[in-house]
Amino acid sequence: MLDIGLLVRVHVDALIVAQNHMGVCDAIRRIAPVGKLAAMSAPHLPKVAGIDPEVPVSTHTSAPLTEVPGPPGPFIQDRLAGWVSDLTTLHELTERLAGTNTLDGALNELLQAGAALVGARRGLLVLEPANGEGPSATLGLGLSHAELGHIETVPRAATALGRVLDGLPGTADGVTSPDLLGEEDLDPRQREVAARLGYAASYALPLASEAAGRLGAAVWLYDEPAEPAQKQRHLAGLYARYATEHLARLIELERARADVAAVAEELLPSRLPRIPGVQLAARHRTGPRGGGDWYDALPLPDRTLGLAVGSVGGSGPSAMAAMGRLRASLRAYAVMEGEDPVAVLSDLELLLRLTEPARTATALFAYCEPATRKVVLAGAGHTPPLVLGERRCEFVETTLSAPLGMLACWEAPSVEFSPAPGETVLLYTDGLLRRTGDAMDRAFARLHSAAASVPKSDRHDPAAVADHVLRTMLPDGLDRSDSAEDVVILAAHFD
Repeated sequence: MLDIGLLVRVHVDALIVAQNHMGVCDAIRRIAPVGKLAAMSAPHLPKVAGIDPEVPVSTHTSAPLTEVPGPPGPFIQDRLAGWVSDLTTLHELTERLAGTNTLDGALNELLQAGAALVGARRGLLVLEPANGEGPSATLGLGLSHAELGHIETVPRAATALGRVLDGLPGTADGVTSPDLLGEEDLDPRQREVAARLGYAASYALPLASEAAGRLGAAVWLYDEPAEPAQKQRHLAGLYARYATEHLARLIELERARADVAAVAEELLPSRLPRIPGVQLAARHRTGPRGGGDWYDALPLPDRTLGLAVGSVGGSGPSAMAAMGRLRASLRAYAVMEGEDPVAVLSDLELLLRLTEPARTATALFAYCEPATRKVVLAGAGHTPPLVLGERRCEFVETTLSAPLGMLACWEAPSVEFSPAPGETVLLYTDGLLRRTGDAMDRAFARLHSAAASVPKSDRHDPAAVADHVLRTMLPDGLDRSDSAEDVVILAAHFD
């Protein structure tokens, strides 16, 4: 990782030493013979931390050290001020980049910071890992979707960005095109697009490092013929190397999250059953580390239906594996004795206590007869269902019970109720409540208010009901929440 603060301190120390050394030389010059002075080594600035002391240089102090008129003290101070200013800017930009925790946020920050460093107004970034693993993306700065589409019609090999992406020789340190329209061998399509979009120069830079390999490339566009100064290219190169390492970490994190989400989805139903008299919809999101929240809907004999939601304690792969085992076991017990939800959960609790004594779980199982709109349910430490209809929006009163695995023997009475025609029953996990960040009593009130505010035109559609509740409960969105909690909603609308 690039430590800008350390670079600043090293350069300060180096320049102070150089200034002191030059002061001594000035004193010797006044008292020593000229011949002896010629034999002495001339003072020079050391190369520190991979940065050439001649780059970056302040624009008004670019003369070589041996040609500086007057005393060396002001010159050293001026050069030091230029270095400190540039490195401070670089430090601020890398700090802002380090504060991004999503890939999209990092890519946007990289484009904007690069534009500030090289003095461009517009830019284009392509994320395309050379190993073919990880997400790919194309992002523009100051370019509309239509303009990005125009740029993508240019043959890849004809653009500096394409040559950098392909890793062609001579592109490792970037490709500068100071006057695109003045190039005689410019591809006709690129000339047409550049004239249409109004850019006349470009500077392309690879996003690559030894550890991460080549992740992509960025190009910044100038409205007039221009090119970044040597100092600007130097700073942009330092920033790009740090950005590549940060992007590599985020790509690995995105890949891990995608793998977790894929495994979690595979452990849940691939589709919901179709039973006359009831419509089903489900919404599920797995937390970043993977969790144990699950749902199920399975057809039972005589056109009946079993609905279940549950949550396994903990997170990560072990919780996901336990969730898969628990769901599979509940399906077996439901097929054998689904009309008695208490027996189903009792068998599940016994299995959990014998096979995984250190684990706890909550669960709710409902046996439904859609033809008669009869629902019998039992819960083990789980949140109560909510019934939403034209004339009511209320929680189903269930008996208090401990989670599975907490007591030597679990048992709680079942509850029976009958939804009216057109009513929807919502089953959910406590992750929906915890993601709000509110205390549980306020979260329950918030859920009740969200369900009551479902528009009448949407109440016949369980998917629309679930989506409305999610948008109201989590206005920032499921995927943008910082909470590690899973979210599950299972909605059953009775005709």
